[in-house]
Parts: sequence; C-alpha cells; structure tokens
Amino acid sequence: MDARTLIREARRQAGLSLRVLAARAGTSHSTLAAYESGSKAPNTATLERIVSAAGFLLRVELVPLGPFVDHRERAAEIEQVLELADAFPVEHPAEMPYPRFASGS
Repeated sequence: MDARTLIREARRQAGLSLRVLAARAGTSHSTLAAYESGSKAPNTATLERIVSAAGFLLRVELVPLGPFVDHRERAAEIEQVLELADAFPVEHPAEMPYPRFASGS
C-alpha cells in the first residue's frame, strides 16, 4: 500500500476531516491533501506522525516472497551435471562388449 492510500484510509477510518487530522499531525491541510492526492510524498517519519495522529500504528514488516534461491549455487550444480555428461561417450557401440544375461525361460 502506498503512502497516499495509507493516509486516506487512516483518516477515513478515524472519521477525521483533512483540517482536523492536519492539526493533530502538526501540518497544514493543503500539505495533507497533497499527500492524499499523491502530488507530494511524505518521508517515513512524517507518514508515521500522520498515521499516529489518526490513531493508528504504522508497522512495517519484511515478508519473504518465497524460498531464496542462490543462483550461483544452482549454476555450479548445472555445470557439474554438464561436466559429468561430457564424460559419457557420444556414440555407443552397436554390440555390447559384455555378455548378455541369459533369459530365465
């Protein structure tokens, strides 16, 4: 969620007008309106002050997107597999050099 949406939603949920929230947050209503419209962006401290003045706590969390993949490690694994594949002969002989197993019938 972006800053303008956070400010607008906090003000709406608190039931405050722009002027009342601005006075509580120690800023002007025109600056607050600019934040809500997105024409200006508050820094983190200002955003926290405005949200707090509306009666909310601003909490930021780091949420992992998914399992971390070390691409360098994965590339090394693929390189090892390709080196192993290079060790096998490209063409196989038509006849097997070893005796075939007799069928059990």
